[in-house]
Amino acid sequence: MRLDDYRTSDNVEDQRGQGGGRRGLGMGGLPLGGGKMGIGMLVVIVVGAMLFGVDPSALLNGGMQTGAPPQQTSAPADPQSAATACNVDEISRFSCQVLASTEDSWDAIFKAGGQPYTPPRFVFYAGTGMWGCGTANAAVGPFYCPADQRIYLDTSFFDELHRKFGAPGDFAQAYVIAHEVGHHIQTVTGISDQVRRQQSQVSEREGNALQVRMELQADCYAGVWGSRNRDRLEAGDIDEALTAAQAIGDDTLQRQAQGRVMPDSFTHGSAEQRMRWFKRGFDTGDPAKCDTFAARQV
Repeated sequence: MRLDDYRTSDNVEDQRGQGGGRRGLGMGGLPLGGGKMGIGMLVVIVVGAMLFGVDPSALLNGGMQTGAPPQQTSAPADPQSAATACNVDEISRFSCQVLASTEDSWDAIFKAGGQPYTPPRFVFYAGTGMWGCGTANAAVGPFYCPADQRIYLDTSFFDELHRKFGAPGDFAQAYVIAHEVGHHIQTVTGISDQVRRQQSQVSEREGNALQVRMELQADCYAGVWGSRNRDRLEAGDIDEALTAAQAIGDDTLQRQAQGRVMPDSFTHGSAEQRMRWFKRGFDTGDPAKCDTFAARQV
């Protein structure tokens, strides 16, 4: 993806080098949902949360978080500190450029609908970081926290994406970020809060099904962003995103972790679903086509 001449976002914070004194959300610190799931399923959910998920503890508790996210009370973005964070290394700069391109794309989409767009903040951390939903740990991977409307990223995750999951390439990395921005779109439009309320009233199986639709919609929103930036794509970029989507399908992860697939326990969608909804967003460029909740089958 050609972003060399693109601006970097000002909505960036840097926790790298700060240490962080609290224990992160590693497997030892995560609740097991009342003892209802075995270690195989725990591995699947934690890995699923690592790749394009939200808070893994929320998934382990059935994805049920009630109540609207509180309003942000943080200080305005500091362009000078953001520029410093974005220029730590090449991958930091690229991440900041991807975030900036999502800001421009979604701002145009919201303006066309007569609405203002407030972008998320982006937080770099290394190892352990502090976040509005608790404490971040590198094992969790990139995620969006609706409570403080921030995306958290330890950039070492992109090495894992390449080495462990066979999804190399800069557009695979951009897809990760665009997916998390998709969760922000769901938050600011009220979709996330509606889904959480529904999840609190249904069975675990039905709650999982709603979570799948949430994740597939975020994949579709990532595709919309990609479509809005077609002029910056290079040969093979879409294949990189689809490879990443396939690698983190629930069926792929379950098969790797426990040798069998349990569709009722899916929380992110199958490989086929994730690729298909990304492609739908990319092919149409229209977020209105991303209504996974209205689809009879996803």
